[in-house]
Amino acid sequence: MLKFVKNHMESIEGVANYPMISLLIFFLFFVALFWWVFTASKEHIKEMEELPLDNNDQQRKL
Repeated sequence: MLKFVKNHMESIEGVANYPMISLLIFFLFFVALFWWVFTASKEHIKEMEELPLDNNDQQRKL
């Protein structure tokens, strides 16, 4: 089974580009996430941190 897949993949022209593209997408995603974490405002972080604790206020309004 693996031999079939390997032979089939080798017959595709430019197949070596796909691992590089997926690595680039993976790397860019985590660089963007890292950038967002360090540039997010402290007020936004505090608001998201306290969001689970504010659940009782919303239940009372309903």
